[in-house]
Amino acid sequence: MAFLKNISSTLSDDELIEAYRKNRDLSVLAEVYQRYMDLLYGVCLKYLENSEDAQDAVINIYEELITKVLKYDIEFFRAWLYQLAKNHCLMKLRKKKSQPRLISDEFMQLTDEVHLEAVFKKEDQLNLMHQCLEGLVSKQKTAIDLFYLKGKCYNEIAAITSNDVNTVRSNIQNGRRNLKICIEKNQEQVQ
Repeated sequence: MAFLKNISSTLSDDELIEAYRKNRDLSVLAEVYQRYMDLLYGVCLKYLENSEDAQDAVINIYEELITKVLKYDIEFFRAWLYQLAKNHCLMKLRKKKSQPRLISDEFMQLTDEVHLEAVFKKEDQLNLMHQCLEGLVSKQKTAIDLFYLKGKCYNEIAAITSNDVNTVRSNIQNGRRNLKICIEKNQEQVQ
């Protein structure tokens, strides 16, 4: 093992990867990884646009590398590592995008009156929708309730209501149309 550490700087990427696969020596993997750390940092900085996030990503990519080098047949390490870094950054951006954002101070400074007005408007809309739903024909109301509110599929609704799938589909379509007409009609009267 000491022999490998002493000459590792003269070994090619492929030779270092092969040595790591045989011996699982992290210092060998670190040697080949260090050759491309600047490249990885640049890639991560390009995608993440933040120095700290880029530095964290470079460390996380090394941790991924420990297992992924063993799993994949790598023909050209530099290109493969570049793609790994790119994918890592894109996944990090997707996760960041899907996480709820913190409310900014500017938003918090909106008056309670504006906020309450929006809440009351939503509440009025929900009450109107509930009233219109109650006004539907029984079979349409049941189909709408099971499909939209309880998340049942056509086949499940057909089994529950003892109707065929085409009847269920028709009840949902007609109920949705009647619900929309009722809501629009009542909103015009309110305004």
